[in-house]
Amino acid sequence: MSVLPDSDVYSAKSPKRLAGQLREADDSLSLAVSGGVNYKTYSWNSPNYSTLKRRIGIWRRVLRFVAELWLNSKPWSYKEGYTEANRAARRRRQAIWIREAMLDLGPTFIKLGQLFSTRSDLFPVEYVEELSKLQDRVPAFPYEQVETIVREDFGKPCSELYRSFDPIPLAAASLGQVHKAQLLSGEEVVVKVQRPGLRRLFDIDLAIAKTIAQYFQTHPRWGRGRDWLGIYDECYKILYEEIDYLKEGRNADSFRRNFRGLQWVRVPKVYWRYTSPRVLTLEYIPGIKISHYDALEAAGLNRRDLANKGAEAYLLQLLNHGFFHADPHPGNIAVAPDGALIFYDFGMMGRIRSDIRERLLDLFFGIAQKSADKVVEALIQLGALVPTDDLGPVRRSIQYILDNLMDQPFENQSVAAISDDLYEIAYDQPFRFPATFTFVMRAFSTLEGVGKGLDPEFNFMEVAKPFALQIMANGNGTEGNSFLDQLGRQAAQVSSTALGLPQRIEDTIDKLERGDIRLRVRASETDRLLRRMSSLQMGTNLALLASAFTLSATILLVNNWWRLAVVVGLVAVLLAGALIRLMMRLERMDKRF
Repeated sequence: MSVLPDSDVYSAKSPKRLAGQLREADDSLSLAVSGGVNYKTYSWNSPNYSTLKRRIGIWRRVLRFVAELWLNSKPWSYKEGYTEANRAARRRRQAIWIREAMLDLGPTFIKLGQLFSTRSDLFPVEYVEELSKLQDRVPAFPYEQVETIVREDFGKPCSELYRSFDPIPLAAASLGQVHKAQLLSGEEVVVKVQRPGLRRLFDIDLAIAKTIAQYFQTHPRWGRGRDWLGIYDECYKILYEEIDYLKEGRNADSFRRNFRGLQWVRVPKVYWRYTSPRVLTLEYIPGIKISHYDALEAAGLNRRDLANKGAEAYLLQLLNHGFFHADPHPGNIAVAPDGALIFYDFGMMGRIRSDIRERLLDLFFGIAQKSADKVVEALIQLGALVPTDDLGPVRRSIQYILDNLMDQPFENQSVAAISDDLYEIAYDQPFRFPATFTFVMRAFSTLEGVGKGLDPEFNFMEVAKPFALQIMANGNGTEGNSFLDQLGRQAAQVSSTALGLPQRIEDTIDKLERGDIRLRVRASETDRLLRRMSSLQMGTNLALLASAFTLSATILLVNNWWRLAVVVGLVAVLLAGALIRLMMRLERMDKRF
């Protein structure tokens, strides 16, 4: 699996009868990639990278970010008041700066930012929303560098490998760019060429990123409850897979084989003779970009039917194949003149193992039964929930979700709304969603947005309900995953629980008699009041001591014992300072509660 596709890799070339409607869009794209747009010139847009300069540039931004985090936690730094609205506004400004900083730092951090935009369980909503806007379309690199890479990888220039090769790319992004070409056999293809020096840049940046992850992992505040090194390892694997075009080619072949029986899904063929780790040559399949609604209507295509096809294709990937396109945004899906869906860019793919699908079915049963206990157990088995000593608050949060979300019919639910609620509760809790889970939820939300663009009445959940029930009823191609098997297993679990209930009651009574079970009652309001009373008592003692030392210093000064009076006076000042700090802490406690 790899992170995010480079860009809208294939421009939406129209059939001849739609040339008029799409000419404007194609002209805009050509203008962008040929330098007609006033793009910012990035410092990293060069194949020669300095390790020292990269280290200084990256750590300078990290230290600024850490300083701002520290400042954000200090109430005195908020001139307008330490309110949630002001704190959110500051986080929003900081999120914008983070997005711009990652864009300045280049491909590695652009991809990391796009990855982090799927991790609402780890980052505040303001960060996630801003990072989701992170786009990486940048100026194209010169054709001379394209020629150099092709010659290095194949030992021949473009003129000997291809009958024609357009020097102006169709699209350019931070990781590479795409050119249209024609093979010697006459077949039209697109050639994806990696940006020069990209692997070296990844080597430098990810080595620095590891030290940053180690810093945050050992931090007493930001490292608590976060596996930053585990997140780094996951990102490391994903990023290096994305710049391996041989891996992307294999992904495309697997994806095409999975849909070989369906005429309404098309996937470009890989030309392996013209493919290397840095160059990928694919069949050119022109289509109408799925978000070009006027062109779709001009072609006489049914937009509602296309929305349903997109949802069905993704459900087949998820439930049948266990191999899915992890970012089906409009730039990666086009429509053929006959209404078939065309999928592009296979750098970012996800896999779901059969055992994970079993756990997902367990999760489905738990949600259907509104059982927070079963949902918690399924989430632990999925690795999405870290087991702790006290899962009571988490269980109550999940029960709240079940009680509120299930009030509406299933088909009226919104994937985006469910995702937002789930991530909002997960943030700063022991939830640690695996990358596959976040990719699936993001893909669901993206597809729902694509579907609503095609058909305002489209509802992904409405399409998914009968399809998912049919898949479970007929079996989804993996052993032990049919609906009856799962139902039988659930029944066996219920019977086992019922038969074992008397023994469990007897064991519980024995533990109570032995004193092995202890009850601990904690009331947060009572704890707060007790802490406040203790602080007030301490304040009273400090005030008395400060007064006593002040009086003693005055008496000593009157009797000309001025040296001793100075010492006693300093003690009084220290006690007064401690009293002032205690009062300020009490004031902050009152504002917080």
